[in-house]
Amino acid sequence: MRIEQLEYIEAITRLGSLRRAAGELHLSPPALSETVRNLERELGVELLDRRRSVAKISDEGRELLPHITGVLEAVDRLRRAAHEHHHTTRMLRLGTVNAATVPLLVPAIREFRAAHPMTQVEVVASQQAEIHQSLLDGSFDLGLVNYLRGDDFPPELQTTELLRGRPIACVRPDSPLAALEVLGVDDLLREPLVVMRSGYVMHRFVHRLLQGRSPSFSYSTDGAEMGKLMVAEGLGVTVLPDFSVRDDPLERSGAITYRPMADDSTEVLMVIQYRRFGSAPRAARDLHDIFVHRAQERRKALEDPPARVGRGQPVMPS
Repeated sequence: MRIEQLEYIEAITRLGSLRRAAGELHLSPPALSETVRNLERELGVELLDRRRSVAKISDEGRELLPHITGVLEAVDRLRRAAHEHHHTTRMLRLGTVNAATVPLLVPAIREFRAAHPMTQVEVVASQQAEIHQSLLDGSFDLGLVNYLRGDDFPPELQTTELLRGRPIACVRPDSPLAALEVLGVDDLLREPLVVMRSGYVMHRFVHRLLQGRSPSFSYSTDGAEMGKLMVAEGLGVTVLPDFSVRDDPLERSGAITYRPMADDSTEVLMVIQYRRFGSAPRAARDLHDIFVHRAQERRKALEDPPARVGRGQPVMPS
């Protein structure tokens, strides 16, 4: 018995005649009839009623049809499971603009690794426009991207908000700026400014914040992680979303701290995106759900942070 023989019986039943089934299956009626006849000999049952001018499923065949359908459905489930397994064990590629990489991405990857030990994850740091293009052409499975409140989301990408925060100044605890409760533009310009390169949301925010004023000296860098490291090494001050700095390992160790910005109500959103059209592998869907769950936990932690004692640790306004 072969699976295609059962599929032929299903087609004959569904279309009402052997001739119509042969047309759909791209077989000649005699060839299809002979294939069914071989199955009839094996089962000892006449599946087709050939006494009529048009060969149709017989009464005995209809009685066996639920069993035939059950076998075909089981085969279909097996094929889907094999397809899912193939996609689950492949490599996933995640593009990220790097903000919140350590506090959010690392725990999510750790949890995903425990659930999918055979799936490799490649994390690629990139700019927003490059991540969007890679999602659309299939180079990336998921993307972590920042937006300013009010920005439009690409309609061809499915977007889920993960975190929402405010821009803050990231400084060294021994910086004179750490002695201030709130920082304004004049305060920022007192030290070298570490600015994200053009193409990052925080570059656009800082450009708008300064309103044409230029720092006496500035650095240009890719991504929040390098910016935080440069601040920790005493090279200057940078402006980042609060969710990128709070509970970061550098902040927990006392290498960096943060201060709110004066008179600014801007909100920064971190979202996770994937291509709206087309099927996604189960592993990618699982990683997406882990990010959503981890972001919920992180939002609660940011709303109610544990009390800590350390150099220059600020109390963020609620």
